[in-house]
Amino acid sequence: MGLSVCVVGLGLMGRPIARTLSAAGIEVKGWNRSALSPEDIGSIELVDGLDEAARADVILIVVSDTVATGVVLEGLLPSLRAGSVVLDMGSSDPGDSRERAAALERIGVGWVDAPVSGGPPAAQTGSLAIMAGGSEADCARVWPVLETLGANVVRVGGPGAGDAMKAVNQLIVGLSIETVAEALALAEALGFGAELVQRALSGGSADNPQLHVQGTRMGARRYEPGGRVRTVLKDLRLAAKLADAESLSLPALRTTLELYASADRAGAGEEDCSVLYEQQVRDGRLRRADPAGM
Repeated sequence: MGLSVCVVGLGLMGRPIARTLSAAGIEVKGWNRSALSPEDIGSIELVDGLDEAARADVILIVVSDTVATGVVLEGLLPSLRAGSVVLDMGSSDPGDSRERAAALERIGVGWVDAPVSGGPPAAQTGSLAIMAGGSEADCARVWPVLETLGANVVRVGGPGAGDAMKAVNQLIVGLSIETVAEALALAEALGFGAELVQRALSGGSADNPQLHVQGTRMGARRYEPGGRVRTVLKDLRLAAKLADAESLSLPALRTTLELYASADRAGAGEEDCSVLYEQQVRDGRLRRADPAGM
């Protein structure tokens, strides 16, 4: 392929992204702000700092939010070279991405915001859904990287468009997880287990990935993070901000946003979103039983 890539941010998504690119024969190095265990690092070759990361053809950023992306860019800027491309595969504010693209263009550096959907399992298998925002030229330069990671890669517009589309994606995902949590809470009250619900509804109009992926975690009451509550909460807040800018009320978003915020306040922010099921089964009954909570 001839491209060198440095993955900045070796968390739940960054590590499988780096390994999938390396397995495809791409020259990959990585950098993480905090120390990683040898088990987490595995075969990923690390660089010493952001100045070295900036020497790659593609600097692929996978960090928590738009603020963290900004901090990384500040560290990269002194060492970025003309002709390279910054590829942000986290979820950032579309307005921030547009500003970053313009600033980088002035020094001859490309920008593509290409957030993903599918989580770590899809990153491991190169089957992510990827929404790319950037100029046609910049997207073309990183397209081999995106195609290695994604089963469905679509350029949805210019800088910031990828992040805007991710907000649409997360609105669907966030509300779907809460819908499954409520449905399984009702099912449990009626005497149906999660596995029976999945089998009975498979192939019908209610069948969807969240019913199977998150529903299995809900049924087992195992909430190890795949997609964290705090991450989806951040994305839903961004969706609400974008809706406000367009004068859209989106009442289901507002209600679900508060449910995620409640889970975060209860200390579940770092757990998987499937923990919303626990909130429905436990806290939902507490609310009904307590007139003061009405």
